[in-house]
Amino acid sequence: MSAHNPTSTSFANAIGVFDSGVGGLSVLRAIRAALPAEDLVYVADSGFAPYGDKSEAFITQRTLSIGNWLAASGVKAITVACNTATVVAIGRLREQTHLPVVAIEPAIKPAANTTQSGVVGVLATTQTLQSESVARLCNAYGAGKRILLQPCPGWVEAVERADLHSPQTEALIRQFVEPLMQEGADTLVLGCTHYPFLRETLQGMVGPDVTLIDPADAVATELARRISDSRRTDSNHFGTTQFFTSGDVAHVQKVVSLLWGDGAIVKPMPQ
Repeated sequence: MSAHNPTSTSFANAIGVFDSGVGGLSVLRAIRAALPAEDLVYVADSGFAPYGDKSEAFITQRTLSIGNWLAASGVKAITVACNTATVVAIGRLREQTHLPVVAIEPAIKPAANTTQSGVVGVLATTQTLQSESVARLCNAYGAGKRILLQPCPGWVEAVERADLHSPQTEALIRQFVEPLMQEGADTLVLGCTHYPFLRETLQGMVGPDVTLIDPADAVATELARRISDSRRTDSNHFGTTQFFTSGDVAHVQKVVSLLWGDGAIVKPMPQ
């Protein structure tokens, strides 16, 4: 990606948001609701999804590549809407850019504050759950609680296929959630931005007494705080949203139209 001409695309004064795929649309929706006047640029790195089973070196390379492209194209802030990219590479990205960088991480603190049973399940990718960041969060907020870390292989791929409600996806969800229910978990952290798109099926499976925690709104609030008033777009402006992908454009277009809504046009990301 570094070989392309960074001046070929201009996102002057926009906010860049990226994820390993379409999952970050759950965060983008929260950002759009919080900042309706801002222009948004979303990058789905679907050509390399999922990140959760990739090496740290690979995830770091993709994170820096996309972050540098967005920065060179003129965005005023970057949101990393991917838990795995955050826990692996957020430090390196912040070192390489002068821009405000807002990131998402599993919402273990609010989950620990919410649970009544004292048992919290954290649903995320293997790479996220093995990270120092999650260990730090568990140590900081897990005193007196049982924090159960549950990798969910296959969930990201299901969302990338827009396969949200099939019997196969329901079985895949049940496989990883039922053990947490048997352990008494009453609070589940959606520790991957793809997982909120499975929320309807997941909530129906665990019942109304189990709380699902998605940090997307908190990320949008932090982003709004980080963009100073002097850098805010005039409130009379109607914010635009552009979509790019490293994956198969036709397929990602279909999935984005389903998850985001008609009217979204997905373009290929310059290589």
